[in-house]
Amino acid sequence: MTRNKPIGIFDSGYGGLTVFRDIVKLLPEFDYIYLGDNARAPYGNRSLATVYEYTWEAIQWLFRQGCPLIIVACNTASAKALRSIQQLNLPNTYPDRRVLGVIRPTAEVIGDYSSSGKLGILATTGTVNSESYLIEISHFFPDLQVYQQACPLWVPFIEDYMRHGDDLDSIIRRDLAELFAQDTQIDTILLACTHYPLILDRIKAALPPHINIIVQGTIVAESLENYLHRHPEIKSQLSTTGSRLFYTTDDVADFNAHATLFYGEPVHSAHIHFTTN
Repeated sequence: MTRNKPIGIFDSGYGGLTVFRDIVKLLPEFDYIYLGDNARAPYGNRSLATVYEYTWEAIQWLFRQGCPLIIVACNTASAKALRSIQQLNLPNTYPDRRVLGVIRPTAEVIGDYSSSGKLGILATTGTVNSESYLIEISHFFPDLQVYQQACPLWVPFIEDYMRHGDDLDSIIRRDLAELFAQDTQIDTILLACTHYPLILDRIKAALPPHINIIVQGTIVAESLENYLHRHPEIKSQLSTTGSRLFYTTDDVADFNAHATLFYGEPVHSAHIHFTTN
């Protein structure tokens, strides 16, 4: 694979596959490598330093596989690690490589979806505490009122095949009630975790029908297409044989079973090992 130049897609676990699915749908011609760091997931409650260390290790591994461009398809890693990697690591070690995230492309368009000018964000504790969405959205939509709600139990439920249980439904209703307690005029909700689209039906069932729910996959895919159009020097490096490779730091059989649900097609992965825990 090192003779090819694939686009790397990284996530702490399975959630990035929902973004990957939309990227492949829009840009099927390129080669891709997906890496899920499932052995050390979830990242949502880990420290900034730990998320940075894990993310940078994964990015370097993808660089060694020949990726000129990597998408960090994880909101927590994008919030806690991406800026440091872009500003400090890449100029010194990989000046010709590029790493993009999911927060900025979402922030660039999210205000267009709200009529009331009031946006709710559902995310992991790490993403909420970083305030990355508040900062980025303020650059593009300074008048948009943004309210955040951490949902720390959603990812564990999703990854444990408990997506349709009554316990999850009650947790969803509780977290949504806490969000709307901040402002009842919220008319748009951003699912700022790539796991959450798997329980979109559960979330919709707990909300009034007029609430606009935004998932990130299409937004990130369209942003990537635009980025490649604006940066032909990067696009020209990418190989286009349509290959897809999947890697996990955890059990392969377990990853394949879960990943197939997120990706929407059968997934066959290989195992890699990172030394840090």
